Amino acid sequence: MDITSGVGVLDKAALVLTALENGPMTLAGLVTATGLARPTAHRLAVALEYHRLVGRDLNGCFVLGPRLVELAQAAGEDRLLATAGPILIRLRDITGESAQLFRRQGDVRICVAAAERPSGLRDTVPVGSQFTMNAGSAAQVLLAWDEPERISRGLQRSVFSASSLATVRRQGWAQSVAEREPGVASISAPVRSPGGKVIAAVSVSGPIERLTRQPGRLHAPAVVAAAERLSDMLRKSAVE
Repeated sequence: MDITSGVGVLDKAALVLTALENGPMTLAGLVTATGLARPTAHRLAVALEYHRLVGRDLNGCFVLGPRLVELAQAAGEDRLLATAGPILIRLRDITGESAQLFRRQGDVRICVAAAERPSGLRDTVPVGSQFTMNAGSAAQVLLAWDEPERISRGLQRSVFSASSLATVRRQGWAQSVAEREPGVASISAPVRSPGGKVIAAVSVSGPIERLTRQPGRLHAPAVVAAAERLSDMLRKSAVE
């Protein structure tokens, strides 16, 4: 049976990646495992290394690269998005407030799923809405567990402080009151990939007159539970 795609260079690159599933390999090992000519195997391995799909271990052998892990996490995020709806609806019904799921994309955060409060005064955040990372409880959550250098850069433009993010990390959730918009309060908690990386934030938001100036006291347990439920779904799907 023909298992080639008809795009020769991609088929050969796939041979290299498949061979590396078995562990670190020298160039000679790649040649033997793939059946490729030595110059071809070397050229493809180096090109894949440039794109971080292949790496090197301490002995200089070729190994699968870190970009594959990042792509796997992105695939997990898509599974998350596909299953977020019912959990956000339940969170909305428990809290009586609008619920959202945010992802970070560069210097902005994007609402990728939402369940709106059906009536009355509410904070409406349409899917696709973009906000800066400078303010809001979701921004705090998406920044709090980031790399130190990125946290430092983010804090230069934010209305919250390093001590605020330390509190977020300690308690596992964030709250904001009129940070993003006057009259609006929110609570957010982190969604984690199977590897533990924060990849999204679950939030509820609404008017301060209902959520008060301490919204976490009202809804932090429900928001944290929803975020943990989504994280659990990612972990379970990763082992299926």
